[in-house]
Amino acid sequence: MPTQFQQEWTLEAAMKVLQHPTVDSDLWAEAVEWLLLYGPAEIREILGQASSQALQAEFPEMKPLAYDTDGTPCYALEQLAQSLGISTEEAAAIIADKEEKHGQRHLVDPEETTRLQ
Repeated sequence: MPTQFQQEWTLEAAMKVLQHPTVDSDLWAEAVEWLLLYGPAEIREILGQASSQALQAEFPEMKPLAYDTDGTPCYALEQLAQSLGISTEEAAAIIADKEEKHGQRHLVDPEETTRLQ
């Protein structure tokens, strides 16, 4: 069953927000978030690559510890919290909120990943 967040957007609406020259940054971020989760595969791939490049540029200390079954990089919660300057508990709460909002799991058990050599 679709979540409220999933139903709040359409592909057309999200793309219009991304292309608008003076859109509010929070609205823009929400449109990107929706596209990353529910957009067409081609758009998810482009945004995923851009996200990876931004992560490397802004948080070079963040290195994936493993990959999930889809090949998505997984990071340590502690490292994420430290990079953002927040507590591990705050980072876990943000992720829990996103999981509830998206109806998807974002925090992965290390047993479900493939570790890097």
